Amino acid sequence: MNVWCSFGTLCRLVLACLAVLLPTAAQAQPVTSSLGDIAFYYGNDLPLDELRAFDTVVIDPERVALPDLSGTPRTRWFARVTVRAAHWRQHKGQVDRYVAEHVQPLVQAGYQGLLLDDQGELADSSPDRIRMMTTLVDELATRYPGLPLLVRNHADVAEQRAARLSGAVFDSLYHGRRTFGGLMARVPVKVREAGLARARQLQEQHGLTVVAIDYCVPGDRTCRQQQAQQLLADGLLPYVTTPALDGIGQGRIEVMPRKVLLLQLLEQGQPLDETFGVLNLAMPLNYLGYDIEYADLRDPLPLGITNDRYAGIVLVGSLEVQNPLALQSWLLQRIEQGLKVAVFNDFGFALNMQNGPALDLEFVPEQRVLLDRKPEILLQDELLAFEVAVNPDIRDALGVRVGSHSKPLLRLQSDDHVYDAAAITPWGGFVVDNNTVVYLDSLEQQRWVIDPMRFLQQALRLPQIPVPDVTTENGHRLFFTHVDGDGFLSYDELSHTGERQQFCSAILKDQVFKRYPVPMSMSVIEAEMTEMDKRARPELERIARGIFALPNVELASHTYSHPYFWSHVDPDTGIKLGPEELGEWYTAGTSSLDIPGYGFDIDREISGSIDYINRELAPPGKQVKAIFWSGDAIPPRIGLQKAAAAGVLNINAGNTTITRSSNTWTQIGPYGVAKGKTDDEYQVYAAVMNENVYTNDWTGPFYGFRRAQETFELTDRPLRIKPINIYYHSYSASKPSSLKALHSLFEYSLGQDVLPIYTTEYIRRVLDWRHVVVARTGDGWKVRSGQHLRQLRWPGQGVPELATASGITGYLPGPGGLYVHMAGDEASFRIGSEHSRGVPRISQASGFVRNVQRDGNSLQFDFGGYYRPQVRLEEAGQCRVRVDGKPVRPVVQGRSLQVPVAGKAGQQVDYHKVQVDCE
Repeated sequence: MNVWCSFGTLCRLVLACLAVLLPTAAQAQPVTSSLGDIAFYYGNDLPLDELRAFDTVVIDPERVALPDLSGTPRTRWFARVTVRAAHWRQHKGQVDRYVAEHVQPLVQAGYQGLLLDDQGELADSSPDRIRMMTTLVDELATRYPGLPLLVRNHADVAEQRAARLSGAVFDSLYHGRRTFGGLMARVPVKVREAGLARARQLQEQHGLTVVAIDYCVPGDRTCRQQQAQQLLADGLLPYVTTPALDGIGQGRIEVMPRKVLLLQLLEQGQPLDETFGVLNLAMPLNYLGYDIEYADLRDPLPLGITNDRYAGIVLVGSLEVQNPLALQSWLLQRIEQGLKVAVFNDFGFALNMQNGPALDLEFVPEQRVLLDRKPEILLQDELLAFEVAVNPDIRDALGVRVGSHSKPLLRLQSDDHVYDAAAITPWGGFVVDNNTVVYLDSLEQQRWVIDPMRFLQQALRLPQIPVPDVTTENGHRLFFTHVDGDGFLSYDELSHTGERQQFCSAILKDQVFKRYPVPMSMSVIEAEMTEMDKRARPELERIARGIFALPNVELASHTYSHPYFWSHVDPDTGIKLGPEELGEWYTAGTSSLDIPGYGFDIDREISGSIDYINRELAPPGKQVKAIFWSGDAIPPRIGLQKAAAAGVLNINAGNTTITRSSNTWTQIGPYGVAKGKTDDEYQVYAAVMNENVYTNDWTGPFYGFRRAQETFELTDRPLRIKPINIYYHSYSASKPSSLKALHSLFEYSLGQDVLPIYTTEYIRRVLDWRHVVVARTGDGWKVRSGQHLRQLRWPGQGVPELATASGITGYLPGPGGLYVHMAGDEASFRIGSEHSRGVPRISQASGFVRNVQRDGNSLQFDFGGYYRPQVRLEEAGQCRVRVDGKPVRPVVQGRSLQVPVAGKAGQQVDYHKVQVDCE
């Protein structure tokens, strides 16, 4: 008779008891296998970012297509072959015909292994079933030698054909896939013991890997963790997932979800970029390591929001939600399924005696209160008064107090009315309107009342993880610079009386691009080159060709006509919208440069301008690599899609202008904004805004861009939130004070410990950042990034144990944590308390480290960079160094040494072979 376990009750108690008696994943005998970490996913969609943490993933080709293998170079994709007896009988046992129809197309499609699954039970050992499967294994092993084969629930076949198999899969040793009223079926003890005995026999007598799939109710993370530990203790390679095999399960590794769903209500015509979520909440979440998926509360509430894929939900509530009961029901269901929720401003539905208990909220009945009397603060947590003091307003009261299971952060009293305005609760946390972001009339600025970063950490219970970082590489802060083409044809005000005035673009070429030998990214506006002054066109194009021919300059488009309001473009059709569609978000006035006879054409703006530059201005070997959005820089989804289709990256906007006189996180933007599901619909933001903002829309003072140095400093400490980005327009060369300000920023920036890169290299790091997968490996971490991102930030105590790590070159303490340097696109490490003595490590480098090899206490790698590349190594003071095979004498300081190499800013990096011998 089956014993039934319910989510959160008996099953959890049983597993908790087992966890005390059994070794943990870290203590269990390690299971080694050529399969590595394996996952099974039979859903209709493919959560690629999470699944790429696994070395082997089995998917069902009847439900989902094989992904692009180039995007997951460290993951092998196996096809589940559903072997149906009816199909077998249809071919009358002619195995070659069966394989030609059902298997060969999968192999030709590119699958790298097969799982043969006849959907039978482990205890079923009928002769016909065994004969069918052994025949199929024999045929496949002969036809496709070297192709890994797995069989599911076939112990006899695995024993008879062990030499031809890469492993056996046992299903349901502890829980069956059947559920009844939310309960999971427990497998009888005798059945489990028999299965474990057969697994041990296959392992000990045949050396065959046995993978065990088991099941938990969706959302029960504790069950997944403990059941995986149990299977590891049994000596099996585990994978614990949902009964439908449509979740991110847990095996030897636990994938840490890095997506957050942000729900908010958009107004008619309101750009996503101008919402509270993007302007105020995205940056703290990005810094903590989380990518954001946005949802508009006007639309149907999203499906498939589970705690194996999402780290939490952020709700920016509003009293204007059209269907508050639907939102309430949806939110309570997500909470019941184990997701944490952080509520800002309002819940979006009424709190009352009915829903309050589920949220640990006590409803405070309405009482007579005096609206002109300021509430008294009874309790204020340290999270409050972050940038400005708390200023309670009874009009913002929700009329609730938290219960005994919650922690109040701000408790207020007005007469006999005692209520909470912020709290951490069992399901997450909330903070009401007047205690989030407030507007200071006297300063005309905004300020955070609560610390948003720490509140989000606590409310969503965000774990401490190695954070992928786009601000730094090899311990040095990234530096990039890009130019919007505006003012390319403007004349300077620098020339003395009687001298011929120069175009700003010519001054930039000689006094900036040639003066600072670092990567530069330059754009032009096509119509400014060709339409605004036709007589000047030959000279302007000659200057542009000269700039683009410089070895340190990459090419970009700043569109054809410089549209001022990309936010007025329909996201689906690409046509211009008017006040009827945009409402209060419509801005009247000139929409672009004045070009006679021209009407907005999104293709002309994007692909047309790119074609012009490539055809008329680009030197041999160079092409346009990016589009720098013009005007409000709020392109619609279709604009992003068309840029990607044209083969270019995109950047601009971002609103990062924090200064000492406006010292607030509300003036620091996120990395970018997702306007769809794919990277082709993601806008990357400039790291810091341009001189137009610092000079009050170019009205003066024209030296104002010097204050960007304050922005660089305030986004570096106490937390390094942004790289250095000198972003400006051609017209900065038109005035002595503005050009001097530009020089001051270059001189300041290049005086710091920076690693200069091209703008497109920064963009690619941001796109990589979105897809980095982080997994817990018992007592350590496994990280897979991408081709471009190489930096992690560890926010806790301790340092990586280099003696046992792989894919780690070193680390450096810095703002906000320890910067851990990856050698490639994968790293595995544990955090220890002390440095690994005698093991050389890279602490910092102003260049790129590639092709790293460790051999005992010796280190070898390729190293190069664009600007004064040098590398510093610790625990290497007595080591011998060779560069390109020749002995060099490094600068030695105690146990550290520093090695410079030659470098220059070009379109490719010149790498040098560095050998550090410490034996």
